[in-house]
Amino acid sequence: MLNHIHRVHQIVLFYTMLLWLGSMLLLGNLLALPLVVAPRSLREPLVRGTISLICRTFLDGAQACGLMRLDLSALDTLNGRTHLLLVPNHPSMIDAFLVLSRVRQAVCLMKASISGNLFLGAGAHLAGYVSNRHPGRMFRQAIDSVAEGKLLMIFPEGTRTVHQPINDLQGSVALIAKKARVPLQTILITTNSPYLSKGWKIWRPPVFPLIYRAVPGEQFDADEKLELTAARLQQYFESSMTRSIDPDLR
Repeated sequence: MLNHIHRVHQIVLFYTMLLWLGSMLLLGNLLALPLVVAPRSLREPLVRGTISLICRTFLDGAQACGLMRLDLSALDTLNGRTHLLLVPNHPSMIDAFLVLSRVRQAVCLMKASISGNLFLGAGAHLAGYVSNRHPGRMFRQAIDSVAEGKLLMIFPEGTRTVHQPINDLQGSVALIAKKARVPLQTILITTNSPYLSKGWKIWRPPVFPLIYRAVPGEQFDADEKLELTAARLQQYFESSMTRSIDPDLR
């Protein structure tokens, strides 16, 4: 009986926190709208920093409530870096939040559907995130963004992981790194839970605590042959993780 009550309490608390996150994102979007007239050099860093703060506030709150256990501090070493392509693996939908909560000025390559999202769309646009709506324009914007010195984050799997420890990687990250002449910085993400992995219904509650670990991995230079770069990344991720979703993670 006590275990059942504790479980119900955790679920209610977790979804209350998700409502809190949604409220922060919605308010952030509304407050950021006047910045549309501000110069990009002022607007984009300010909005990116705000997004990072919202992500970190939510994750720290979830950890303080005992709903999550986080090991993300190693990502702090990426702050202040420039001209770098961040390439994390992608076990769940929360991965971007994990990285953005610690890497304050990261720019995301995002799905086109996010542009029209009430909670994320305006902020993502004002932060200078790159949309994949038009592939040709996406590649130009991504190359320009990282060549200008920004930290651009792309999930090289293209979707959430369905084959452990990592899906077959796409060659797009190799092309962007080659054209922009920047290195690829891997990030290794592991979790104990399939929460928000591919096929997980968003209303289905997970088992708590959720454990997330994210650490910078090796850095790679892009080869002339794109398939060689993708193969090296693939081999590295597969040799560094047995499973990205590992129930035994502690």
